[in-house]
Amino acid sequence: MLALGLKNDIAQAIKVPDWSTIDYDLEWLAQPNNNAITINEPLYPAQLKEIADPPPILFVRGNIELLSRPQLAIVGSRNPSSSGIDIAFSFAQDLSRHGFVITSGLALGIDAASHQGALNVHGYTIAVAGTGLDRVYPARHKDLATEIVNTGAMISEFPPGTTAKANHFPRRNRIISGLCQGLLVVEAAKQSGSLITARMALEQNREVFAIPGSIHNPLARGCNALIREGAKLVETTQDILEELSQYYQQDEQAPAATMQSTLDLEQQTLLNLIMFSPTSIDHLVENAGQSVEIIASMCLILELQGYIETAAGGCYTRIK
Repeated sequence: MLALGLKNDIAQAIKVPDWSTIDYDLEWLAQPNNNAITINEPLYPAQLKEIADPPPILFVRGNIELLSRPQLAIVGSRNPSSSGIDIAFSFAQDLSRHGFVITSGLALGIDAASHQGALNVHGYTIAVAGTGLDRVYPARHKDLATEIVNTGAMISEFPPGTTAKANHFPRRNRIISGLCQGLLVVEAAKQSGSLITARMALEQNREVFAIPGSIHNPLARGCNALIREGAKLVETTQDILEELSQYYQQDEQAPAATMQSTLDLEQQTLLNLIMFSPTSIDHLVENAGQSVEIIASMCLILELQGYIETAAGGCYTRIK
């Protein structure tokens, strides 16, 4: 077997298989809605076969047929702002209404919001795991994973029993991008796994979209960098649908998710003065032409609506 170019540990595993592991995998496969498909089977997604390093086998829980439907991946920060969560949720809802399966990685933050947005409108969503499918990572998403499997699917290239390891998630990311027709990044730092996924998508000739943000917002720097590298700047779902028109269902009743504000003119003017770094109330009074009392009252409204948050020293910081 070494003559065939197989590494010693792989050759040894073939010669002396771990029968307890094989039995465990077979028990898992015997359970309802659990499947495994190899790269040569008809149900293996054709889109994924195109990438440079397709997984030879996929383990699937749930609706296996969804793997071959048009998919839009949404990824982003594990520690997003409330604005980022709202954007991911609303974009996932609207794209689901247009027939896209929403694909993501079940991580905290943007991933979870994307899955939840699709589920909220009874759409389909796929979670690509970095572990075996007999476990859920992170564990707090156990209920979300159950919801996903009820109508959608969870998939992994790792066999049942595989625990979470740091190097699994970059490998998982190539599957997220490989399955989709397009990938949307919502909030990503300059160095993040989401940017790795986006660059994989570019290498795989997928359409890449990014939500722009302030140059002062660390969570916008990754998206802004992608836009400089050629990703399409996105403000509404229509920006995505224009690029992927051959894949989606026309739905005139589905309102496009957008980042447009519902604030009145005075509130919007004040919000425009508040930066993504701490902004003093003195600065706001001086530039808005209003009293301290009025500014404080308006800031409270903006804070309650999730646009800003209080910072040290009586300052405010914009978060969306």
